Amino acid sequence: MADASVSLDSLRGLRTAPQLDTAAALGLRAALLPRLQRCEWFTVGVMAPSADAAVQALRALEAALGWSAHELDPAGEALASIEGPVFLKANQNNGRFLVRRETGLGQGVLITGHSPVDPEAEDTWGPLPLDLFAA
Repeated sequence: MADASVSLDSLRGLRTAPQLDTAAALGLRAALLPRLQRCEWFTVGVMAPSADAAVQALRALEAALGWSAHELDPAGEALASIEGPVFLKANQNNGRFLVRRETGLGQGVLITGHSPVDPEAEDTWGPLPLDLFAA
């Protein structure tokens, strides 16, 4: 996908996030932030080549948006025991995340905004590049 054609809506249905240059990444973040501000809480899905890469993407997102750090759900697998591609699911409502081995996925971050007071604001955005929120 060419950088000029990247918009939040153009990402819908993609299997994996596009690679973006700096200008396109900044534009995508600028388009996303006002939509996120309309929501009260979020769930996040991260499709990544490893558990470490998934957690790094989550931590970058948390830092960029000023969120409290999610904790690994004690009912889940130990991160060190997971090899290969993974899916990470984080829930801001309970402050926890799980990671599971998952083959056949693309790569990227999916953010779902929840807003009981403004259901029109609710949506899922992505897949966004894993490094979109990296400092």
